[in-house]
Amino acid sequence: MKKPRLLLAGAHSGVGKTSVAAGLMAALVRRGLLVQPYKVGPDYIDPAFHTFVTGRQSRNLDSWLLDQATVLTLFGQSAPEPGTGLSIIEGVMGLFDGHSREPAGSSAHLARILDAPVVMVINGSGLARSAAAMVKGFDRFDPDLRLAGVIINQTSSPAHYEMLKYFVENEAGVPCFGHLLKNSGLTLESRHLGLVPAAEVADLPTKLERLAEAATATLDLDGLVNLAETAPEISPLPCPSPTIPASPPVRLGLARDAAFNFYYQDGLDLLSRLGAELTPFSPLADTSLPPDLSGLYLGGGFPEVFATELAANRKLRGEIKEALEGGLPAYAECGGLMYLAKNLVDKTGRTHEMAGFFPITTVMGSGLRNFGYATVTFEADTVLGPTGTRVRVHEFHHSRIEDERPEDYVLKIEKSPDRTWRGGLTRKNVLAAYPHIHFAANPGLAVHFLERCRREKKCI
Repeated sequence: MKKPRLLLAGAHSGVGKTSVAAGLMAALVRRGLLVQPYKVGPDYIDPAFHTFVTGRQSRNLDSWLLDQATVLTLFGQSAPEPGTGLSIIEGVMGLFDGHSREPAGSSAHLARILDAPVVMVINGSGLARSAAAMVKGFDRFDPDLRLAGVIINQTSSPAHYEMLKYFVENEAGVPCFGHLLKNSGLTLESRHLGLVPAAEVADLPTKLERLAEAATATLDLDGLVNLAETAPEISPLPCPSPTIPASPPVRLGLARDAAFNFYYQDGLDLLSRLGAELTPFSPLADTSLPPDLSGLYLGGGFPEVFATELAANRKLRGEIKEALEGGLPAYAECGGLMYLAKNLVDKTGRTHEMAGFFPITTVMGSGLRNFGYATVTFEADTVLGPTGTRVRVHEFHHSRIEDERPEDYVLKIEKSPDRTWRGGLTRKNVLAAYPHIHFAANPGLAVHFLERCRREKKCI
């Protein structure tokens, strides 16, 4: 399949990949091009900016959570055809940074799977000839990787860029495709899980318009589009898909608002293909659940930021607890787990009442807990699968369960042979756990969940 594409990678975290990616996408959209955005790795916040800029749902491509055939299949299903547009893939961390000592999960590993030209973003602040040494090192580190260009962020002036361009092109032998001046990028605030989400950024359209203007003025848009079109054909690998049941559709309530929005789009699409009618509702604003639900999916997000508002919505909290006590199947992931707890203690020490389905309290801490990739093994039957089910996952949270009882946990979580812990709570027809699951990593989980929803619907 011929799919024009570029992968924007960083020399390291903090070089401004998201600003450059958003600026490039916005500038190309202004030209009337269709831009399909992607993000390498398990990130929910950067894709929200991509989606806002392009008007197309950004998708995650993760070469550790997903096998190669699945990555190629998911990319092929959503990437534009030649002549209709192109794909822009924003990398993660530094170009070669993956899972522990493995290349899997890195931008470089994904670029090899997709055979995508790589354009590396470097921070030019304070650099001169050393920029060439940096780029040359990255170019030679992996002979199988196509480092096709460089974009220089945070230049102090056009003259500064021209100097850096000379060194990079003449001494490293890699072409430059433009730059962004200091203060022309999208300045974004951060908090405990990374960037503040797009939905919470004040005056985002104006900021993105300024960024698009800057990118149009100083990036080589024609050159980047032409480079994307040089990407060779890639051959999809056989990727078995779960059988779509003939059973009736499942009306699945999906918690989706500023407090709950951490979902993998391809995971949601898989649920839809398997018969789920995804029905969004807002735990912040809605006072009742949508009618005639067969199940609930409470994703991750920032319940701790909106804890006051969630606590104030007593009617919906009570209705959710009553539905779950009555046997409604539900999967609650990370922030969803926090919402189903009895209480949530925020970073100021203030306690907020939550739904109270699980008799636990979650407490916000100052640092990440159990951060990173891991493999989960089910040690009990759950709504997502029977005992022995395994799936690769990612954890990314600051909270902890204050009054935890390890004997109640139903998941074994393994980061490495010598780094394991237990987690996940199940009660009635509900599973709540911190790990984030991409359903495409094990489609059987989605099948099992929807079948449980169908079965329990007949019983309720």
